[in-house]
Amino acid sequence: MDGLNTVLEYLTSVPAWYLATSVDGQPHVRPFSFAQIQDGKLWFVTARTKDVWQELLQNQRFEATSWWPGHGWLILRGRAGLDDRALDEMREAGWKHLEHLGEHYEGPNDPTLVFFSVEDPEAFICNHDEWVPVELQPAGSS
Repeated sequence: MDGLNTVLEYLTSVPAWYLATSVDGQPHVRPFSFAQIQDGKLWFVTARTKDVWQELLQNQRFEATSWWPGHGWLILRGRAGLDDRALDEMREAGWKHLEHLGEHYEGPNDPTLVFFSVEDPEAFICNHDEWVPVELQPAGSS
């Protein structure tokens, strides 16, 4: 399994994982639960009305973590790509996911919904003894 799919499995094998932002010297953490791969990148969904989106507009750097019992935990660091280029299939899946959580939008193309990519990712699979880097770049790329 390639590194990107490993990271996706850690994020989607648990009910929620946590994404942290930092603005004005204050960290903010909240649960997330949607992740998908498109165009060789991880993508997440949120709403333009949420604090997390407003914080990412100020500082695109974030860190996410997921603990998958029996497998260790994931640390994912990156920068939010703010250019929403979600294709119809991912937009539909993200909208349905948020609706299932009790959020309400006018459909997959509701302009309130925003998808952001994970740029410059770094990931580690961790246990109590070590952090093992996950190779996220295809061989031969820089």
